[in-house]
Amino acid sequence: MPAQYPLHPHIVLLSNLTQFSPMLYLTGFPGLETIEHWIFIFFFLMYLVAISGNCFILIIIKTNPHLHTPMYYLLSFLAFTDLGLSVSTLPTTVGIFWFKSHGIYFGACQIQMFCIHSFSFMESSVLLVMSFDRFVAICYPLRYMVIITGQRVVRVGLIVILRGPVALLPIVLLLKAFPYCGTQVLSHSFCLHQEVIHLACTDTTFNNLYGLSLVVFTVMLDLVLIALSYGVILHTVARLASKEERLRAFQTCTSHLCAVLVFFVPMMGLSLVHRFGKHAPPAVHLLMANVYLFVPPMLNPIIYSIKTKEIRHVISKLLG
Repeated sequence: MPAQYPLHPHIVLLSNLTQFSPMLYLTGFPGLETIEHWIFIFFFLMYLVAISGNCFILIIIKTNPHLHTPMYYLLSFLAFTDLGLSVSTLPTTVGIFWFKSHGIYFGACQIQMFCIHSFSFMESSVLLVMSFDRFVAICYPLRYMVIITGQRVVRVGLIVILRGPVALLPIVLLLKAFPYCGTQVLSHSFCLHQEVIHLACTDTTFNNLYGLSLVVFTVMLDLVLIALSYGVILHTVARLASKEERLRAFQTCTSHLCAVLVFFVPMMGLSLVHRFGKHAPPAVHLLMANVYLFVPPMLNPIIYSIKTKEIRHVISKLLG
């Protein structure tokens, strides 16, 4: 169940409804309303870094022909998903913390949750394809150019980008068919399926089971396959003759490994909090959800700008 918060005066009008209401109420940080402008400045800086950083990565790859290689096509897919994830939460976050606008129409809430979950699933899939790219590069270096081609990467990238949205569409559309009752308040500054579904006063077993299956067969399966690929990579690296070769081989994976940790560690933390932290303070739930959605898009362009030699070289040319 979502965390409970003191009722805001604007919610009273919603609390007596027993059928579908076109409006929901988004929560910022309860109890911190007096400093919401300062909170927004912090969020604004994260948005600024995330949006400008990922746009910068996309522009660099687009305008430098020598970066038109499979590895950088995958990096552009990652930057695109991070950009989409940042833009998905931007409207309601700005509305709450700057304009004090907490209400959201149910249709807009559906669109936002669809975008947030779709881009999350996309990022998981892109990280999986990137791990396969690193697996082939290290374990089968002589066949890399044959196996990993630009055309194959683009084709696979489009498939994994469409996988999440297509699978999500049924449960997001089904939400509008449910009756809703009680206080229609969401505990974050954005819409998430697992919160909206708790507001329905009818049997939601199908949505719950479908959502769980979707997570298991996309995100969890991706994580298992990524872990297996890195197990094989580590085994291959350990068999290299010299320490320098081992270090050089593993350094080609550091950017991707950091991106995997930045994405999956907050996700697992959020899952643990939802599963075992029912009595944890509401601030803990809010913090974990915001870390999960805001931190990866902000850190990924920084990681790849620091760790990737070709991007560092382009940046140094622009600055020099």
